[in-house]
Amino acid sequence: MMFKLERVHYMPKTLAPNTLYVSDEFETAAHLCACGCGVKIRTPIGPTEWRYEETPSGPSLWPSVGNWQQPCQSHYVIRRGEIIWAGKWSTAQIEAGRQAEQARREVYFEKRARERAWTSVIWRWFKALFGIT
Repeated sequence: MMFKLERVHYMPKTLAPNTLYVSDEFETAAHLCACGCGVKIRTPIGPTEWRYEETPSGPSLWPSVGNWQQPCQSHYVIRRGEIIWAGKWSTAQIEAGRQAEQARREVYFEKRARERAWTSVIWRWFKALFGIT
């Protein structure tokens, strides 16, 4: 099964199999579960969420998609259009994964806040230097 990439503005109501839909404007992706169960999978795209890449062989989407709340419990990565199946996780592994995701988000946003603080200091200094109000 090879996935193809389709860039869209809005997500279509009906998703085609083997298609990764990406809306750059809304920073989201969607596809039908790779196991064939028909469940719509939506993944936010961003620095603390999923990332995608367009390659000549097909799209890549990572980190893995773990459908832990669905009956199929599928777990996979889309790499260059191919599905790379991963093992089912235990409840403890799922919880550890969620905690790791949250920790990555916190580190990312703390770093952004520090960077913005420095930018603000430099901007205030620049305004004072040139008498900008």
